[in-house]
Amino acid sequence: MTYFGLYALQHRGQESSGIVTSTGTSIHEYKGMGLVSEVFDERTLNRLPGRTAIGHVRYSTTGSSIAKNAQPFVVTHGNRTLAIGHNGNLTNARQLRRDLERRGSIFQTTMDSEVIVHLLARNLQAGGIEEALVTAVSQIEGAYSCTLMTEDKLIAFRDPQGFRPLCLGMLNGGYVIASETCALDLVDAQYLRDIEPGEILIIDDNGLKSLNPFPECRRSFCIFEYIYFARPDSNIYGQNVYSVRKRLGAQLAKEYPIEADFVMPFPDSGNYAALGYCQGLGIPLEMGVIRNHYVGRTFIEPTQSMRDFGVKVKLNPVRDILNQKRVVIVEDSIIRGTTSKMRIKALREAGAKEVHMVVSCPPHRYPCYYGIDFSTKGELIACQHSVGEVQSYIGLDSLGYLSLSGMLDSTGYENDAFCLACFNGKYPVKPPDDISKLCLEQ
Repeated sequence: MTYFGLYALQHRGQESSGIVTSTGTSIHEYKGMGLVSEVFDERTLNRLPGRTAIGHVRYSTTGSSIAKNAQPFVVTHGNRTLAIGHNGNLTNARQLRRDLERRGSIFQTTMDSEVIVHLLARNLQAGGIEEALVTAVSQIEGAYSCTLMTEDKLIAFRDPQGFRPLCLGMLNGGYVIASETCALDLVDAQYLRDIEPGEILIIDDNGLKSLNPFPECRRSFCIFEYIYFARPDSNIYGQNVYSVRKRLGAQLAKEYPIEADFVMPFPDSGNYAALGYCQGLGIPLEMGVIRNHYVGRTFIEPTQSMRDFGVKVKLNPVRDILNQKRVVIVEDSIIRGTTSKMRIKALREAGAKEVHMVVSCPPHRYPCYYGIDFSTKGELIACQHSVGEVQSYIGLDSLGYLSLSGMLDSTGYENDAFCLACFNGKYPVKPPDDISKLCLEQ
């Protein structure tokens, strides 16, 4: 079941995958670099007996893309084994790591997730797993949606701001934890509820136990999950992703009504906003480029050379549709700009007469420190350049970004429910001390 759940969540990370299981008395693990289908087969799965399991797919935001950083991360401390899977990014990990090393901790990886395990291990000496976890999470800051497994417990915990999604389901009398509901759908699990921000949920033979050690604080849901990252068939933060993306596109149609022969997305992430845009204006939707589905996402690959190659292999223009046409492209975001530039060049070469672009979010001008991989200002084209300069660099006839207010109205949520730091530089949790000065200069 964990294997199939990871298949559903493959879009969240392509660098490595792993599964750790427990029989109740012993822990078994298998991890490797690559996609779920590349790491696991029937032989490797048969080596993972157990009645409890956690799995993870990774793309690196903290720590290198190497085998030893693959998760779930497993350690043995005393007579107890701990396995953790972490989605997010700790903003105070470097300071905590320095403090722990001064007190004798020896780290096996460069991941911030290992910091959580070391804090747990230190606090286990004074009490049980529940007390140790409450103490550990009180020391960490930033974004974390985590699963933790011992020989006899499955634990889920989420940061007080709720940056990254995490949900609870039920299957055949047992419980399932997943980053997105699409994983529950694949294994026919029933969605029960989200893990609440700041909640620690403990599952064992006695059933569910919920701890809420934090005072309630302002929510900071990552709005980029709606715009780009989550799968459209998932429900996150109480809303369906597909529906939100269509509303983003409909709002774009109100803000940027462009005369054109047709609207097109760059599949797949721009598809749903494009539907909302073309329906809002009554312009036909065409698939002006065809996607090769055997190439993964370019945004979450770790090097620029890999991204550039992926762009060429991934999408091919349909010349007969594009020739001498005025085209509006609906894109979900522009991060570095290099991908869009290559794609627009290909459309021009295929004969497009005019190429306009509308983007279903505001310009990304600030780094993310909470688990999305644009962590420096130099990576963000809109940080260094005006909208007109971005338009010229990419090679467009016009470029329009969705307004901040239009984006928020499209979510159906209260406006203060989201982290908007990548758009406005207002960080709900303080960035790392050694780079906060740099990131807040502008």
